[in-house]
Amino acid sequence: MDKLKRYLGIIWMLIGPVLFIMLVISAVNNINGHAKGDVSNPIPWLIILAIFLPIAIGLAIFGWYALKGNYDKTDKQSC
Repeated sequence: MDKLKRYLGIIWMLIGPVLFIMLVISAVNNINGHAKGDVSNPIPWLIILAIFLPIAIGLAIFGWYALKGNYDKTDKQSC
């Protein structure tokens, strides 16, 4: 099970940046000066990107710790 956690750590490290890049690409494609509606307005996209950036960073950090083995099962008794 610990090996699975380490392999999933690699996946978490990749998911965070990849999803953020996909979100930026989607924002660039949907922001259009000639279209009407909220999807073409850059302000909601900037808010979404600002909210999702720390989430993506957190996913990468979580993956790094999982890869290092910080979430491996230990025999220590917790208090």
